[in-house]
Amino acid sequence: MKDVIIIGAGPCGLSAAIECNRRGLTTQLIEKHHIVRSIFLYPTYMQFFSTAEMLEIGDVPFTTPNDKPFRHEALAYYRKVASHFNLNITSYEEAVSIERHENGFFTVHTKDKRGHELQHEGKHVVIATGYFDHPNFIGIPGEELPKVTHYFREAHPYTGTKVAIIGGSNSAVDAALELSRVDAEVTVVYRGETISNNIKPWVRPLFEGLVNKGSIRLHLNSKVTEINEDTVVVTTNEGQKTVIDNDFVLALTGFHPDRQLLASSGVQLNGDMEKPAYNPETMESTVPGLYVAGVIASGSNANEVFIETGRVHGRLIAEHIRPSQL
Repeated sequence: MKDVIIIGAGPCGLSAAIECNRRGLTTQLIEKHHIVRSIFLYPTYMQFFSTAEMLEIGDVPFTTPNDKPFRHEALAYYRKVASHFNLNITSYEEAVSIERHENGFFTVHTKDKRGHELQHEGKHVVIATGYFDHPNFIGIPGEELPKVTHYFREAHPYTGTKVAIIGGSNSAVDAALELSRVDAEVTVVYRGETISNNIKPWVRPLFEGLVNKGSIRLHLNSKVTEINEDTVVVTTNEGQKTVIDNDFVLALTGFHPDRQLLASSGVQLNGDMEKPAYNPETMESTVPGLYVAGVIASGSNANEVFIETGRVHGRLIAEHIRPSQL
C-alpha cells in the first residue's frame, strides 16, 4: 500500500512524486512507456520556447549553455532528476482502470507489456498522463495513408521530396524550416489568416523570409480536404480547390489528452465533457483522494497547461495530502 500512486512519469508526474516524497509520503509512478515520453516524441533538434529555469522540478538546477534548452538536454535533465531522487518508477505498464473502495483507498489495475494484468494499492491517486499518444485527426479522405504522419522527428528522410505541412503553429514552422534545409519542396497549409501569433520570435522572421523568397509555399485561409497517393487537394475558405503534387503529409494539428481513465473513475467532466472538474487550490477532482496534474487538467485546448505551469501541481497535491508543519 503506497500513500500516493501517480499515473504518468512526465515532468508533472515526476514533480508530484518529488513533492510527495519530501513530505514523507511513499509513492509509485506508473508509466505505460518511459519517463518523459512526450519530450522524447518532440522533433529531434527542437529548441524549447521556455528558459531552462522554467522547466526545473524538485529545485534541481537545469544548466545549459544555450539561451533556450534543446530536447536532448531536457531528456538528460529529467533522467538526472529521477535518478537523483531515486523515484520509484514502473515503466512499460499501463493503467487501465482505477477502483475506489468504501474505505477511500484505491486499486489501480494495470497491464504490463506482455499483457499480464496487475494491480497496485494506494491511499491516493494522481493522474498525470499527457497527450502525445492522441493526435487530433482531421477526418479527411486519405488521412490513413502511410504517407501521412502526425509526428515530425527530423528532416533527413524527406530529402528532395514534396512535403505538405498542415498547421500554422510552432511545430509546423519548425518542421518547414528544417525541411527546407534538406531541399524538400515544402508547402504549408493553414486555415487561419496568418500563422500563429505564438511563433517563437527568433523563428518567425526566418520562416517569413523563406516564404517571401518562394522557398516555402504558404497557403493561408485554406485546408487540405483530400490526400491521395501522389497529390493533396487544398481548398480555400471560399471553396476554390488546388491539386498539389505530394509525396508526404505532416498533419501537425496538435494532440489531446485521453480522459477515458478519468471518466471511468467517476470524475466529473465539465462543459464540453473534456475538462475535469477539480479544485485549483488542491488539484483534487470530484472523486475524493483522486487528483489531476499537468495537461490532463486542461480543457479542449491542451495548450493551456505547459510544463512551466503543470510542474507546480505536485506541490499543491502534496500539501493537500500532508500539510507542511508551520
